[in-house]
Amino acid sequence: MIMGKRMMALIIALAMFMSPLHALGAPSGFDGGVNNEYEYEEIVFITGKPMKFSGELDVKVSESKSGDTETVKYKYNLTNKDETIKTKLTRQITLVTEYTERDDKGQATAQTTLTRYSEKIDIGKDKYVLEDFQFSKSDVIDRRPAADFYSGNLEGRKYYKLNRDEGEVIISISGGNVGYENFWGSTETQIIDYYIISDRVVTYEDGENEKSCWEGTVRAQVSDSMTKKLIYGENEANFSSFDGGYIRTTNREMVSRYEYDLPRMKDNIPDERRRLKDRINLSAKMVPRVERLVVPKFRDVRGHWAEEYITKLYSLDVFDESPNFFTPEIAMTRAEFTKGVIRACDIRSSLEDDKKTSRSRSRRKELPEESPFKDVKVEDIDYRYIKQGLEKSIVAGVSKDFFKPNDPLTRAQAITILIRALGFGSKAPNPGYYTSFSDDDKIPFWARDSVYVAREIGIIEGDSYNRASPGKIMTRAEASAMLVRFLEFLEKDLQRDYRENIMLYN
Repeated sequence: MIMGKRMMALIIALAMFMSPLHALGAPSGFDGGVNNEYEYEEIVFITGKPMKFSGELDVKVSESKSGDTETVKYKYNLTNKDETIKTKLTRQITLVTEYTERDDKGQATAQTTLTRYSEKIDIGKDKYVLEDFQFSKSDVIDRRPAADFYSGNLEGRKYYKLNRDEGEVIISISGGNVGYENFWGSTETQIIDYYIISDRVVTYEDGENEKSCWEGTVRAQVSDSMTKKLIYGENEANFSSFDGGYIRTTNREMVSRYEYDLPRMKDNIPDERRRLKDRINLSAKMVPRVERLVVPKFRDVRGHWAEEYITKLYSLDVFDESPNFFTPEIAMTRAEFTKGVIRACDIRSSLEDDKKTSRSRSRRKELPEESPFKDVKVEDIDYRYIKQGLEKSIVAGVSKDFFKPNDPLTRAQAITILIRALGFGSKAPNPGYYTSFSDDDKIPFWARDSVYVAREIGIIEGDSYNRASPGKIMTRAEASAMLVRFLEFLEKDLQRDYRENIMLYN
């Protein structure tokens, strides 16, 4: 039997950096395996002895016209590399996921069912054929602009026949998964338990038969991570118009760990007094993808304490300032910061949808779009970003009718916007708590939860006097530093929480 997992990267095994169709990738048959561009491998426990199988995995993904249904077809062709015994594993699985959007809640649910299965495993003279596979999986997705977070549960049962009438193997499957996906990375980790019952008849060369029954358990922990990193590269040439620039690398890695408790087997007969308890680790990496980014040439940031933060954000198109001057010490405005967050999260597809809707409205001669704020015109260059932030509940006006786009940004406003982008506002304690900052009484009520969470997750820290300074006006340099720390959280901290922490403590 094949131990299980569901990994987002398998959807894109043949095109590793394509974006998934939805926040969730489709299941891969729940087999606990890992793959790169060339080979897939997993551990098979159906005989009572762990065996590594490897080979080809073909994945095909299709989506309904309405976009609410996704079908993923998997085809495996694997063997064990041990040439002393003849082995072969073939498997075909089709999984259909139906998505139900709850726009009023900012969430979605996904129900995955198995519509087709076939599996045959040849190990020496034994042939295992999958006769029945019952399977059900459900996920809930919290859709946020900076990251989609999701969690799911699954139940299943596989029923194999051995050599037609010589026995059977039943594997019960139970577990769950957690994951996230954003522009800067994605990680899904599964923890799945398997309970194996084997009942067979062993026939010896002299014609005698012996009953062989055993039970075993396996826990498969599988994690698939994609991360994007910025690396600064020096220009090796002396006579050049620029010193160096940033390179964005996209890396994908899969790790798997099987922990098993099985009987010690000899000639297919279990030892009733001794058990085999151990673990097996698998891993696979894909070839990184590299992208050169535009080179900033600001004349007023060289040697500035925030130079690295500013040049990173410019290279990422978060800021599109004049190519010569950034003016790091003047105040960041509310509109500029809103635009920077939307761009940093790469929330651009919906902006394009807005443009298409506007053109369609024009063709139909409908009423022109109205701005939700009296001080932000539809024709303003930053209008789309402010509208997007408002619709995603990232930003709010200073009143019902006014946004005050050109007002200077305060630390409390900046922190609140970033925590709302993550969707972490509800992670604060019940009202009545203190934030541990020395100026706790200065934090406005509307920013208190965000300030608390921001410190807990490491996006902010107090100054030398342990002050949060919520009312302080942020300079463009200070806002840039906070934005970069926000991006680092999306890039590194989330992966650590969803992979290393989960696999280490389970």
